[in-house]
Amino acid sequence: MNYESEYRFDGSERLHLKNQATSLPSPVPDKDKIKAQLADNITKLADLQSRLYAQASYGVVVLLQGMDAAGKDSMIRHVMSGLDPEGTSVVSFKQPTSNELAHDYLWRISSALPRRGSIQIFNRSQYEDVLISRVHPEILLGQHLPGINQLSDVTDDFFNQRFRDITHYEEYLKHNGFIMVKFFLHYSRDEQKHRFEKRIEVPDKNWKFSAADIKERAFWDDYQKAYEDMLNHTATKENPWYIIPSDSKWNSRMVVSDILTTRLAALKPEYPTVTDEQKQQLHEILNHLQTDKKA
Repeated sequence: MNYESEYRFDGSERLHLKNQATSLPSPVPDKDKIKAQLADNITKLADLQSRLYAQASYGVVVLLQGMDAAGKDSMIRHVMSGLDPEGTSVVSFKQPTSNELAHDYLWRISSALPRRGSIQIFNRSQYEDVLISRVHPEILLGQHLPGINQLSDVTDDFFNQRFRDITHYEEYLKHNGFIMVKFFLHYSRDEQKHRFEKRIEVPDKNWKFSAADIKERAFWDDYQKAYEDMLNHTATKENPWYIIPSDSKWNSRMVVSDILTTRLAALKPEYPTVTDEQKQQLHEILNHLQTDKKA
């Protein structure tokens, strides 16, 4: 299966999240095959990253978005495990700090962009500003935004403008060689319940549990509507979303690794070409080293 085309959403048709599968279609590969495919993809990603780093033309953002317990952290640990730390880092976007709120809402995103040749992983992203605030618009009242003085000021027009801002921002980045590969980890409410229960029942997972997550679970339907609206407004042919069935973490890891491998390969990263003159210089240096008696 070509996962890149199967799970790509480019906004050409209206998306309804309730119609999107949260698990892979049958027959699903067994776990050993999934792990083998994931390992193969990790090896390919390591090679592509090395070429990307050497070429230093593109910066890549791997953007992970999803509900609480969707598997973002474990996705990073497994899929990105083979990447060189020198050219890879992770940024988690949590509640904005006072310093971040003193700037425009995309300021902290721009500050976290990778250097050319590097890969930056966004655990949540600029899309928090059209998701959490969509479900809890009251948080915008304390952000000193022009024209936002009461809840009635937070309208659909406000969010539609932000959708346009984000779309134009990503287009601008792509024109400058910064690519965003955007994944939405889509899983079911029942699976979230199961994962929360596991965090309570398994002692080693207790630290992951947060009562705040349970409070947010009560807004599941509101978040689904917010995600659906966001996906429909910000998916384009140039900057699509990948809607990943994530009821099974191992399946989602395999699919994400496969798509990421395809997208990085499409950039055709190559090691810089060494000219004949440079090769001659290297040959002369090698001869010098080999005849150096002090070496």
